[in-house]
Amino acid sequence: MGYKNIITVMFYLSLVFLFSFISSSLAMGSRAYDSIVFDEFVREYAEKAVKRPRTGTLYNISLPSNYSGVEVSYIRLKSGSLWNRGRNSTLFMIPKRISPEPYVNRVDMIFQNVGNLSSFYFDVPNYTFVAPVVGFHVYGADANYSGLDGSRMVTFRLREDPIVVRFPSISLGENDNVTMKCVRFGTDGSEVEFSSVTAPNYTCNAYDQGHFSIVVPSLPPPSMKKRKKRGKVWLWLIIGGGGFISLILSGILVFKMLKTRKIETMVKESEKSEALDIIWIGKSKMPSASIIRTQPVLENDYFP
Repeated sequence: MGYKNIITVMFYLSLVFLFSFISSSLAMGSRAYDSIVFDEFVREYAEKAVKRPRTGTLYNISLPSNYSGVEVSYIRLKSGSLWNRGRNSTLFMIPKRISPEPYVNRVDMIFQNVGNLSSFYFDVPNYTFVAPVVGFHVYGADANYSGLDGSRMVTFRLREDPIVVRFPSISLGENDNVTMKCVRFGTDGSEVEFSSVTAPNYTCNAYDQGHFSIVVPSLPPPSMKKRKKRGKVWLWLIIGGGGFISLILSGILVFKMLKTRKIETMVKESEKSEALDIIWIGKSKMPSASIIRTQPVLENDYFP
């Protein structure tokens, strides 16, 4: 294998490793992106489904069949009504003395129970969901309102009590002896905040909109521990073997490069000298002088 071929192989291996790194990085951020797209889709779908919402009326929205198991409800409220009475729904208890920022006269609130698609749109590394992801978002409903970032989303400002998040079901399974944690996903889908679960009702306290759930630390089965140990041994063997092969390839590459440079130097030196003819003797190629440079001359012209 020529050194050019070796360089080509190493170049393609580098591309493979780079592609793997980029793919893993994209995979980590893909769910956060998908959750944002999902929220925007739900908002637009809810507004199209209810052309002229009546203030204070809760509408249950039926999503397309590919979102089976996801529950969405939509309500338009006056900001003054929220301030005086709050809002108590199946999933969220929004307290009194709460106001939108920036202030608008009316707000559209969209509630979600992501259900069996929770793990598709959201992920907490090293944790397992024991409750479905639920969430709510608040949008300004005033005519032609658009926030500073070009969207209609507004935030809530709490004056007294926090928002109480309820969950339709909690399934602990074999994780009944582990500590549960509340988790909140920010509006961009990537920010994750942990807090304590409020006993005995298994609720969470929230201070802003977003998505919420309850998680527990992931516990791998006992058989997986042995597999992990074996996997680590094989990983080190693969890394060691790969490093050894890379060292050999690097040595061959350096040797070929030095040899090539030496041959190039010899060729350049030969080009500086007087050119000689080439003759073949058997299977060997050898230089040959075409003529004799110096003619033989007798020391004197005397012949006996």
